[in-house]
Amino acid sequence: MSKTLTLTNAQLVLGDETISGSLASSNGLITAIDQGSGQSGDDLEGDYLIPGLVELHTDHLESHFQPRPGVEWPVEFAVIAHDAQIAAAGITTVFNALRAGSFDPSDVSARQGEKLAAAIHKAQSRGELRADHLIHLRCELPCPDTLEAALRTIAEGGTQLISLMDHTPGARQFTSLDKFKEYYLGKKLILPEKIDAYIAEKLLMQQEYAEANKQRIIELARSINISVASHDDATIEHVDEAVRDGAIIAEFPSSLAAAKAAHDQGLAVLMGAPNVVRGGSHSGNISAIEIAEMGCLDILSSDYVPASLLQAAFTLAAQVDSISLSQAIYFVTAGPAKTVGLTDRGEIALGKRADLVQVSVKTGRPVVRRVWREGVRVL
Repeated sequence: MSKTLTLTNAQLVLGDETISGSLASSNGLITAIDQGSGQSGDDLEGDYLIPGLVELHTDHLESHFQPRPGVEWPVEFAVIAHDAQIAAAGITTVFNALRAGSFDPSDVSARQGEKLAAAIHKAQSRGELRADHLIHLRCELPCPDTLEAALRTIAEGGTQLISLMDHTPGARQFTSLDKFKEYYLGKKLILPEKIDAYIAEKLLMQQEYAEANKQRIIELARSINISVASHDDATIEHVDEAVRDGAIIAEFPSSLAAAKAAHDQGLAVLMGAPNVVRGGSHSGNISAIEIAEMGCLDILSSDYVPASLLQAAFTLAAQVDSISLSQAIYFVTAGPAKTVGLTDRGEIALGKRADLVQVSVKTGRPVVRRVWREGVRVL
């Protein structure tokens, strides 16, 4: 495969402006950015050229590994199918969010994080994957098996981010028990006659395991220099706790007060791209667009819909007067990359990785046409 690439007649989305021009790369790095149409090369016909998207939190791999209840798909094929969807969404760097700790003994994905991590590494070493894959370990604190599962997954290598989660009913994401019941009953995850007993059991698990697990996970992260994120902060007290824990990211804060406090205290505020596309949270929490309008948004994550990342960036640029296209693209490229120390990518600039996406908006919606990773076309 060629290590030299020249793309012309493009709308280049740079860090602070969009220009018409061309780009060249050699050996995986951007070597030239020229305004105007003087260069010859691959004609993008006026489409946008943006940096490859950087995704810090997607649990989408689980839907390929366990496509239906009780069905466990061959793990290598699950990883390859997941990667194909990630690349088609314009994502060139992805942190796969694998779980450690399970509320439900039948939950296969939460008990096999190390198996998924090993399959990712094997596929990547064989050159079978289009995107650059890393691991984000989601630690469910109220569960008895959390620490053991985390240690097994970390031993496989590649973990660069840990999030501290607590999905106990009535806490954080579901501060309202009514919303919790609405969500779980609506998805038929729990029978109506069993939901009160389920809630009581999970509250007991939280009391028994959450705090001890949190301290052990934080100590582990510090000992091996892995970044930490808080998750679903609902109150200013939650944010204060995250700062004491050494977190650098506040994932999906569930109230305006928590989002503002996190931003003010220097945490990178990460919100869901599906929230932007849908115009609100699926669990009844705050609007990501409102957070962006407040100037408190730093990162977008596709969470459970890979294609939402690009859609959300263009939606913000169109709907929020204070956010330019360059700023909106920052939320899905340089913003997440810089936060986790990946300073070699995330922007169209000399010397940066030639991770690039051709985006057409001729139909009024952003459509990924082609994707390059380190100057080599992967889609």
